[in-house]
Amino acid sequence: MNNPLISPGLGVFVWQIISFAILVFILAKFGWPMILKSLKQRESAIEESLNAAEKAKEEMKNLTSHNEELLKEAKRERDELLRNARLTSESIIEDARAKASADANRIIESAREQINNERMKAVHELKNQIANLSIEIAEKLIKQELSDKEKANDVIRRQLEETDLR
Repeated sequence: MNNPLISPGLGVFVWQIISFAILVFILAKFGWPMILKSLKQRESAIEESLNAAEKAKEEMKNLTSHNEELLKEAKRERDELLRNARLTSESIIEDARAKASADANRIIESAREQINNERMKAVHELKNQIANLSIEIAEKLIKQELSDKEKANDVIRRQLEETDLR
């Protein structure tokens, strides 16, 4: 078992240490600052991201409370609009009822006047008919009484006496 990797000789061991020292020196001179700089940049980027996330969280809280206020305001406005609409509809209905009632009263009053006019007309016609009938009856009675000359003179005399010619 003479494998140089498992049991290296003193020369190989020295060269490995020198190579390792050169590697450490090069990494310490050029690599570590770059690696540390990258780590610092990454750390600051992560910290900025965390701060941004915290700010976003605060903004979301503010937006949520603002949205809730807006929602409450919108609900109040909706309720106000509904109340106004209800009051307006009730007002319109009440106006329509009042107008309908006034129209009905006007129509009823017009019908009453028309009925009274028709009644007066009927009474007037009835009186005229009664007067005509009375005249016809009186005419027939007078013809019958005046058919006799003596009775006719007697009726004329009585009428003249009853009539006051002042």
